[in-house]
Amino acid sequence: MKLAKFTLVGILFGIVMTKSEAISWYRIQEMFRFQSFHMYGIIGVAVVVGIIMVALIKKTEAKTQQGTPIVFHDKSFSVPRYLYGGILFGLGWALSGACPGPMYTLVGNGVTVFVAIIASALLGTYCYGLVKDKLPH
Repeated sequence: MKLAKFTLVGILFGIVMTKSEAISWYRIQEMFRFQSFHMYGIIGVAVVVGIIMVALIKKTEAKTQQGTPIVFHDKSFSVPRYLYGGILFGLGWALSGACPGPMYTLVGNGVTVFVAIIASALLGTYCYGLVKDKLPH
């Protein structure tokens, strides 16, 4: 029963992603070709909501379900780090036709080939965890 609210939020997320056409390869292609504002609008709304939520979390000093405070740590800025990460993320997005959020929604919509893509993304994340400490900062 504890996981029911997370399941419901996931289902709602999937419905919103589907109805907004954020899972559509055609919409993503339109965005990268600068032919439509549709996806930029969706991403912009997500960024604004994220900014508002982080501000609310900081202002209200919100806590996790376990009662520990939510703390945001400053990150060091490194051009090569973000450049290479962005290139890898973009390549994965281009090759699969979806960024991570919609991948799960696509599986829920019956596009089962994305199970292999999700498995590949998880394997890549695991491999990064193995070599993370050996990479330049």
